[in-house]
Amino acid sequence: MKIGVLLHGSGVYDGTEIHEAVLSLLAIAEAGHEYQCIAPNVNQYHVVNHLDGSEMDQERNVLIESARIARGEVIDLADFVPAEIDALFMPGGFGTAKNLTQWAFDGPGAAILPEIKSLVLNMIENQKPIAALCMSPTTVAKALEGSHYHARLSVGSSVEASPYDIAAISGGMESIGVEAESKTVAEVSVDSDLKIVCAPCYMMEASILEVRANIQQALEALIALS
Repeated sequence: MKIGVLLHGSGVYDGTEIHEAVLSLLAIAEAGHEYQCIAPNVNQYHVVNHLDGSEMDQERNVLIESARIARGEVIDLADFVPAEIDALFMPGGFGTAKNLTQWAFDGPGAAILPEIKSLVLNMIENQKPIAALCMSPTTVAKALEGSHYHARLSVGSSVEASPYDIAAISGGMESIGVEAESKTVAEVSVDSDLKIVCAPCYMMEASILEVRANIQQALEALIALS
């Protein structure tokens, strides 16, 4: 199986969550499958100093920054052919809600890059499974908004510790047609009809070991849906 891995920069606060991205690549390789990293060739919304959270007076490109994670082996989304992959993995990080959509600023009313909407819809229309980690289910929700698809997605649970307002994010997804499920970092959400798997990962207070296990769960569920 060849699995596309959608990146959106490098670094949790302004791009892809690096642990989630690398652990996704590792899980795919350990399971005996092939991956292809892809990213849009657009500028990041902004650049964040990961030491103190302050905004930096810089411009960075999503594709170039994603190449840091992919060791240079990343395809510009504009040149990518979805027919070449069997499934899609979407690691989290704020880049998904800043660079692919602007959910971080505008919530469910945010814009989404047209090429990201097209990619997600292409996967679903062709019955190819998607695994959305961490905050990425909000991007899936935006991609499906206005379509006849109504997914069951999860960004985590309010019953265990989280650094984020899970209830508010879940409510935002529901406002644009999603059925939001509550899942902890030890669980995954599976929409068998649309073949979408969600793993909360770092949306919950979690160790790197817990996140690794959650990503492996998501991969196993994705393979089962193939």
